[in-house]
Amino acid sequence: MKLLSRLLIALAICLITIPILAVPAQANGEDKPYIRLSPSSGHPGEEVTVRGYNFDSDEDVDIWYYPNGTRTRVATDETDDDGDFRVDFTVPESCSGDHEVRASVDGELESADFTVEPGLEITPEEGPVGTTVTVKGTGFGEDEEDIEVRYYLTSSNYERVKRDITADEDGSWETTFTVPPSSKGTHKIDAKGDDSSLSDVEDAEFEIKPGISLSKSSGYVGDTITVTGSGFKNKEIGVKVTYGGVQVGSTITADEYGAWTISFDIPASTKGVHKIDASGSSTSAATISDKNFTVSPKMTLSPTEGHVGTTLTLSGSGFAGGKRVTITYDASETGTATTNDKGSFSDISFSVPKSIHGNHEVKATDAGGNSVTATFVMESEAPAKPMLNSPANGSRAGFIGKVTPAFEWSAVTDDSGVSYSLQIARSENFTAPVVSLTGLSGSSYTLTEEQALPHGTYYWRVKAIDGAQNDSGWTTAYSFKSGILPLWACIVIIALIVVLIGALFYFFVGRRGRYYN
Repeated sequence: MKLLSRLLIALAICLITIPILAVPAQANGEDKPYIRLSPSSGHPGEEVTVRGYNFDSDEDVDIWYYPNGTRTRVATDETDDDGDFRVDFTVPESCSGDHEVRASVDGELESADFTVEPGLEITPEEGPVGTTVTVKGTGFGEDEEDIEVRYYLTSSNYERVKRDITADEDGSWETTFTVPPSSKGTHKIDAKGDDSSLSDVEDAEFEIKPGISLSKSSGYVGDTITVTGSGFKNKEIGVKVTYGGVQVGSTITADEYGAWTISFDIPASTKGVHKIDASGSSTSAATISDKNFTVSPKMTLSPTEGHVGTTLTLSGSGFAGGKRVTITYDASETGTATTNDKGSFSDISFSVPKSIHGNHEVKATDAGGNSVTATFVMESEAPAKPMLNSPANGSRAGFIGKVTPAFEWSAVTDDSGVSYSLQIARSENFTAPVVSLTGLSGSSYTLTEEQALPHGTYYWRVKAIDGAQNDSGWTTAYSFKSGILPLWACIVIIALIVVLIGALFYFFVGRRGRYYN
């Protein structure tokens, strides 16, 4: 019986002792101040709550954080009537390990340890493949080296997107990388270095959003454009691309990383912006940010070079739909056309007018003011020089007085057509031509009475000029003499002859009459 009583007493003592032992050592006395941190570990940038108990009431509170042997005041507060307080602070940049947090209240100092662990922060946290992501690492070792960043394509397959990074004295570093091709969904980003393993580092996540990109965003009807899709599901089927709401190209399947490409020629469409979109069996067009392709007017000219009279054919695209188009050659209208509802016209023809050799502007302008130009190159090959025939070199033309000789030369042919220039002068250098003619269509010319040449020595030359104003250059001049005697000499001779005849008549007839009388 005594033994049973003793056992009951011992049991009672144990039951009383257990709750006493469970009370924290720092709380053994109700009047002993202390602080608690929540959480007590994490990485820089995390918010920590400091709770203080049993301090003097209504006193100022300073919270100090001790990174790398220095101290930083991170928060202030005031105790309540019971001497308690609660205050939050953000963990400053500091390297991995234990860092003391102190609460200073009216000279009283109480502390607790906060364990810094490495972690990652990224900006932005979502986007399409190709997004530039900024990664900031904090809580790594002081001056830690050989840090690498990994982007996980799948749960086990990763790509090293950055390496050889060195942290600063606070264990912080920052870098950027471009999101590689990867399928739609969440992808882990992790890091490690000389002093930290992958398991030590709190990783980050980047969510891939499906998107498309264009090889170019503007151009002309008929241009080939490549559309690249990314962030679709792994091997997603039924992927198609639309231009202005109409499918272009064939339906395709994404690869294991949700990527695909397709190329197509821009179909006939009016001037302006046209939307390009995509969708698949698991990705709706509404989730894709469509892209804009801007169409500009374009004109095709054939041929682009030739001669006067060449037939030019024009076709145009990318103009306003259903509008009148005016065609000009060097600002002179040569024809009109009307575009169809897709802004195109075709097979407008005209003959090239006479115009100088070199470049000429062919322009198409619609009623909306949209215009485009092309260049036609007029041929610049000079025609051959004519050969002078008559009057022959050193010959004589006419007898007396003014003469109107006929000038003849060999004909020259040219695709642009030919005209001739003729000059007649009294000197070989042709400084003051007595006759200067241009635009002669034939290979001969007879002087008019107004152009008749007095007695003397003359020189003549000819050149050929085609419809593009290409010049053969002057021929070597021929000389000729006009008439045998000048008119005055002829009159004198005739007068002398008349006098002579009169004298003879008088001598023979007059004297015989007197003889017979």
